[in-house]
Amino acid sequence: MSEQPPYLRIADELRQRIAEHVWEPGDRLPSRAQIGQECGVGENVVRRAQELLISQGVLEGRAGSGTYVAEPRERVRVVRSSAREQPSGSPFRQDMKALRRQSDWESRTDAKVPAPAEIATRLGIAEGEPCVRTTYEFLADGKPVQLSTSWEPYAVTGGTLVVLPEGGPHAGAGVVNRMAEIGVTISHAVEQPEPRHATAEEASLLGIQKAALVTHIRRTYYSVEGRPVETADIVVPAAHCEIVYEIPINR
Repeated sequence: MSEQPPYLRIADELRQRIAEHVWEPGDRLPSRAQIGQECGVGENVVRRAQELLISQGVLEGRAGSGTYVAEPRERVRVVRSSAREQPSGSPFRQDMKALRRQSDWESRTDAKVPAPAEIATRLGIAEGEPCVRTTYEFLADGKPVQLSTSWEPYAVTGGTLVVLPEGGPHAGAGVVNRMAEIGVTISHAVEQPEPRHATAEEASLLGIQKAALVTHIRRTYYSVEGRPVETADIVVPAAHCEIVYEIPINR
């Protein structure tokens, strides 16, 4: 049986010290050299242990200052379910209301953006075909908790009142409700979640450490005819959010 990697052992040691209140939230940790000397390992091992704990929300790194014990932060519950698409508003707003948190989001839409190869494949269109791309930053109590980049074929919504997801009379209504306004009925969505490390841009937007763990969800909505009408890349920080899948049962 193989031994536990040294950085995991050090991570457990640091976590135990925090649990035993050797270090309290907001305390600055000793230098990596000092911790390494105390634990009998090199600075690189300590660095990997700290990066792991930062990705889990136990520690936080401050550029030019050091590594600190993170303040306790309640994880946001994000529910994924087709049953949560309501005519009255967004599923994200419902989640935040259930948690008694203030919800908001910031967005930017660019029209007629050429579809990259992967997006074209997911939408069943030719590479370079124009799409409406909207980027979102979702906020809970003013803090970012989720990112999303949505792509819709311009051929589906172009020239209609719903061409801009966050503009016009149906702004913010959600994909299902907006598409219904132009006679497109959504039958189902397919989601593919997978863990990965945050990019530098994602980390900056979410206020997390670079390379922290996130859940990347590739979601695609399909019409009753089987045509993909929207696809999105959703990024959720693992340390700050828990993802729950709610499965409706039809009797």
